[in-house]
Amino acid sequence: MADVLLPGLESAELPADAVEVGRISEAWGIKGWFRVLSHSASPEALFSSKRWYLQPPDRSRMPAGTGASPFAGTVRLSIKEAKDHSGTVVASAHEVPDRTAAEALRGARIFVPRSSFPTADPDEYYWVDLIGLDVVNREGVALGQVQELLSTGPQTVLVLQETGADGKPAERMIPFVSAFVDTVDLPGRRITVDWQPDY
Repeated sequence: MADVLLPGLESAELPADAVEVGRISEAWGIKGWFRVLSHSASPEALFSSKRWYLQPPDRSRMPAGTGASPFAGTVRLSIKEAKDHSGTVVASAHEVPDRTAAEALRGARIFVPRSSFPTADPDEYYWVDLIGLDVVNREGVALGQVQELLSTGPQTVLVLQETGADGKPAERMIPFVSAFVDTVDLPGRRITVDWQPDY
């Protein structure tokens, strides 16, 4: 395993069922707390897991002038507390004692084991479970595969990728609301929608 450059962080193996759920954005206060940018509008997975696994930032997404990552490979954080604060997630960890240590983690990618997610309520789904599902309409016409989800404020939108008539990848967006979504079959890896190919 790679050497860890920030004291207190220990190298770890990424769990086989690990899911990337967010990234650390910046320090918050002076006592080692940090802000988290969640990949989901509902960050319950961050709140429920007491062990987060970090990987270095994706350098291509970091602002120019950002310093080197304080670790390489995968490290584990033992979370003391994670909570909502004015619409954003903030957290503290045993291995992050002060603002300097929190700033050093800026941009780190956060993973948690899928097995630690709380059970979703009926008709509620984790975004990560929807990615990769095939989407068909009521007539059985394939509309594409879910590549990502976007939160537009009042609703979530499925972003599908399909092969266009010219053979090139094309994107399609369908609101993930009951007016258009008939069923979500997670075991069958399929979503059925009331949506026509020419919409």
